[in-house]
Amino acid sequence: MLRHPFIIDAIVVLPDHLHCVWTLPDGDADFSTRWRLIKGNFSRGCQVGKNDSINASRVAKKERTIWQRRFWEHEIRDERDFRHHVDYIHFNPVKHGLVSAVQDWQYSSFNYYCQRGIYPQNWCATGMEQPPGWVE
Repeated sequence: MLRHPFIIDAIVVLPDHLHCVWTLPDGDADFSTRWRLIKGNFSRGCQVGKNDSINASRVAKKERTIWQRRFWEHEIRDERDFRHHVDYIHFNPVKHGLVSAVQDWQYSSFNYYCQRGIYPQNWCATGMEQPPGWVE
């Protein structure tokens, strides 16, 4: 963060992937370096399990099996696009069947948004299949 600053606007961490919206400094679009550093620092802190199988390509590149090699980036176009992506992030644990209510997933910025009055605590609760006005 000190060498490559950014703001995490929204995030959700799931068992097999994560989603986030970042704001980078003006004129800086270097997502790749940030992801490389985050993945590398996280991976170095993990113990290799005896069931971890690392193929030759990953060994040669000093990669672990924790992360996919790629990531998807999207430049937010406007406020509506921002809201759509933040909603998508926060609804993701429900979409994947991990919880039945968004507020029940603790590895998310959702409660941070609730504390600031952006979402009501019961947003998308009680069996909603997707957020109001949301189109995938």
